[in-house]
Amino acid sequence: MVSADGAHRSLTLPWPLILLMMVCGCAGVGPDYTPPEVPLSPAWQAATPDISAPGPADPEKLSRWWENLHDPVLTGLVARALERNLDLRQALARITEARAQRSIAGADLLPSLDASGAISRSRGSRNLGSAETRTRYTAGLDAAWELDLFGGVRRSVEAADADLQATREDLSAVQVSLCAEVALAYIDVRTYQARLAVAHANLKNQEELCQITGERLKAGLTDELDVQQARANLESSRARIPFLGTGLEGSMNRLAVLLAMPPGELHTELEAPRPIPVAPLSVAVGVPADVLRQRPDIRRAERQLAAQTARVGVAAAELYPKLTMGGSIGLEALHSGELFTSDAGVWNFGPRLSWPVFRAGAIRKNIEVQSARQEQALMAYESAVLNGLEEVENALVSFAAEQRRKESLKQAADASRQAYDLARVKYESGLTDFTSVLDAQRSLLALEDELSSSDGTLAANLVRLYKALGGGWATSAGTQEMKF
Repeated sequence: MVSADGAHRSLTLPWPLILLMMVCGCAGVGPDYTPPEVPLSPAWQAATPDISAPGPADPEKLSRWWENLHDPVLTGLVARALERNLDLRQALARITEARAQRSIAGADLLPSLDASGAISRSRGSRNLGSAETRTRYTAGLDAAWELDLFGGVRRSVEAADADLQATREDLSAVQVSLCAEVALAYIDVRTYQARLAVAHANLKNQEELCQITGERLKAGLTDELDVQQARANLESSRARIPFLGTGLEGSMNRLAVLLAMPPGELHTELEAPRPIPVAPLSVAVGVPADVLRQRPDIRRAERQLAAQTARVGVAAAELYPKLTMGGSIGLEALHSGELFTSDAGVWNFGPRLSWPVFRAGAIRKNIEVQSARQEQALMAYESAVLNGLEEVENALVSFAAEQRRKESLKQAADASRQAYDLARVKYESGLTDFTSVLDAQRSLLALEDELSSSDGTLAANLVRLYKALGGGWATSAGTQEMKF
């Protein structure tokens, strides 16, 4: 029978034909998913022996990379963030949503059963001679089961499974970012504290120098110019301290928010200065293929591609017939006392076949839409791979470059410290003018500040390298789902 809109045709089929269709339609239509292959280099371009430890990256150690910095305060902060962070809780809620969506999709593979009951009263028209009022009692069960001959429902479940897996990878990606953000904020805190310590130490030296120039002025050994230059240098250094204090406050507040705490809650805990975490000189980075297995964003993109491939099959299945086995049993009576008698029973059973006959090409266009989205998902996966490889290469370069920079800064700071000491001794002995002392002092302050910043930058670059490698989720992301 053709429906009013000409969209479907329904008819009753003989059993042998139904069985033949069930056998022929046991395989799902649409493309079967195979993971894409991406050509990769056998080794990292920037992995030099001085920064890359031999051997593959250990997933267990990579999952807890912050322990390599040997700072118990940082380790405790990361643990607390993993328990309390709000972004992580949102990601977990998305997993719960995806799991429910998968259950909804899987429910279509099973028969449905509906129970109903009704009491109705009706009266005919007096003009037609049937003005009698009647009461009708009904109760029954309706069952239906779509046999999914061409795999449309199975493809839908396949897509939902891949979506659920992608959402779990999203949780892992949030965890990777969270661990890195906590470590970076903590390193900023310790770096600002180190720079403040340098600024206060230099401030004390400059106050002593101001006192010396003042005494030399009273003794007639120098003039007012030296005194004012010393004061200008002192106040210039003093002006740096509020700027550094502001940065320290911001980093502490950032850490508090990452731990789902109000800004300011961590100040008492972190106010005692500690050394900047020391980065190891070399890291086991493995090979580029490890990144595909380790980085959650790449794994998520691969699962999204799998889900979209299955949706092409869902769309293709709409071209083919749908066979539904249905039936009902029930009771009907005009009086309530007769409803549960043997004569009140009614039933019907039989297969139903529906087949789209004309939809103006909408089904085929939808297949084109889903195929185009599949191609987009493939491009997104390949882009995620390339971006991941780029991040690792850049992180390796930055880590190696900062090591070399730190070594040069250390030597420069040592030389500048000796130059300042010599210039001060000569000035106090009257063998040189005050300009040499000021120049040496400014140079020393700048280099010591840069060296402290370099210590923090080196540790931060190591954190970024671990993040680029996908570290921070392997051992605990699986159990993270159970914590909240």
